[in-house]
Amino acid sequence: MGITVFVVDDHEIVRRGIQDLLAAHTEISIVGEAGTIAEATARIPLASPDVAVIDLQLPDGTGVELCRALRLSMPACQSVILTAFDDDQARVDAALAGAVGFVLKEVRGSAIVQTVLDAAAGQATLSDEITALVLDQIRLDDEAQERFHSLTAHEQEILRLIADGRSNRQIADELCFAEKTIKNRVTTLLAKLGVTRRTEAAVYAARLQERYGTLRNPSHL
Repeated sequence: MGITVFVVDDHEIVRRGIQDLLAAHTEISIVGEAGTIAEATARIPLASPDVAVIDLQLPDGTGVELCRALRLSMPACQSVILTAFDDDQARVDAALAGAVGFVLKEVRGSAIVQTVLDAAAGQATLSDEITALVLDQIRLDDEAQERFHSLTAHEQEILRLIADGRSNRQIADELCFAEKTIKNRVTTLLAKLGVTRRTEAAVYAARLQERYGTLRNPSHL
């Protein structure tokens, strides 16, 4: 079936347009839609999509709230926030909630498709400016450092590659492992760091590198 996508937007015409745009790509299949958080919460677990494309403003809440809920209940589902407004704080909130992409509705259709493809591959599409703002809100405390101590040397290398924006397939190719093996090790790595999204791990790694100038274990410095 390729990449499965669920679309959440309260405007039916917009929702249909997004679905038609994405479904035209040979690798993408639409597996469901919803117009509210309540509908999405009930339907997304049944559809089990690879990616959820979520409008920022919904009648019964925000896309960020839904994104955060999905991160907890369905960590394998990647979230992309779609909005008509370019708001840096909304981008930061979305990133902290676990979104791997943030797209303006006014951009070219190809950009939306590419963001979904990147999300399915586990690649975040946050700008350097937004990453910097997110970093300002994440503190590398003693507990966070202890979690990093628990990573093996191999897991630290995977974390470095995640921070470089590599997908599981690219990491597997570089380290000469099967993609499924890397996927399992990424899951273990995220659990050790106490996060559920690659985006959070990448931000964590950036903060660590900012403080120590390396992604080696701080105890080795």
